[in-house]
Amino acid sequence: MPVDEKSVTVEIGLNAAIVAVTSRSPRILAVSEGLDDSRDGLPFGPFDPALHRTFETSLRASVEQQTALDLGYIEQLYTFGDQGRHRSTGEIGKHMVSVGYLALTRTDAENNARLADAGAHWRDWYSYLPWEDWRQGRPALIDQLILPALRLWEKSGQQDERMGLPQRRTRMRLAFGLDDFPWDEERVLERYELLYEAGLVGEAVIDGRAVATGTPPIGLTMRHDHRRIVATAIARLRGKIKYRPVIFELMPPEFTLTDLQATVEAISGRHLHKQNFRRLVEGAELVEPTGMLTAATGGRPAALFRFRRQILDERPAPGLKVGGR
Repeated sequence: MPVDEKSVTVEIGLNAAIVAVTSRSPRILAVSEGLDDSRDGLPFGPFDPALHRTFETSLRASVEQQTALDLGYIEQLYTFGDQGRHRSTGEIGKHMVSVGYLALTRTDAENNARLADAGAHWRDWYSYLPWEDWRQGRPALIDQLILPALRLWEKSGQQDERMGLPQRRTRMRLAFGLDDFPWDEERVLERYELLYEAGLVGEAVIDGRAVATGTPPIGLTMRHDHRRIVATAIARLRGKIKYRPVIFELMPPEFTLTDLQATVEAISGRHLHKQNFRRLVEGAELVEPTGMLTAATGGRPAALFRFRRQILDERPAPGLKVGGR
């Protein structure tokens, strides 16, 4: 049978959204390809079944080789394979399908030095998705920039409604908590997809899916569809901390309750009332006191706690149910 000249070769790659929390800021590990493209990207490696039996072992090996970083918790997110998602000049007849992963780790000075040598750096994930950070209240850019632009986009969607497609107004209400809908911190991907379709993020214009509007692109633009992977990872982690104790993968072995609260706030994007949070932690029985104090907070010595691992044998879904659907 003759080979079809228009046949497409599909390659499988592995992308990792690696998360850490430093200085009470949620971080994503970003890598740079070189001077020809200054946009951030996620650590990436091809899957070679001749070298690795599973995707996960291949990903761990690629990340360690690229960043010298040892990953802790890791979880597969989704397969990203939309046409045009990995467009590169001169790439004809090749289509890249990426399996996205969420990975959690801790940082220290030694790790950060090795990452810098590897050309990687930590970036606050709210620099990519600034509308997601509600720790200081509703972000001003939602009302000042995003909603006015989305309302213009909504008015141009009457043809969609006649064709029976989902109403843009309904999607806006669900995604951004308008009218009688509450803000749901887990709808991270829905919000990004909405902004992408409306042409409000740089990737939509680069991909040729939208025409540039008069509104400046919102958030830092990433290579390919890596910001979509980041949004998926944030949504997954925000949901996961409510029913699994994965938050402790981001904590040192010993910590104060204030540090734990700041880490949960950093991930969820929510401000939490101090006393309510402490009652939540006590009720969940996730931590236990070490009997030690620390003066590192600068004020009164604070009690140190650690994760109480016995909880894994006691309850099927131990987590911190902050906010939620």
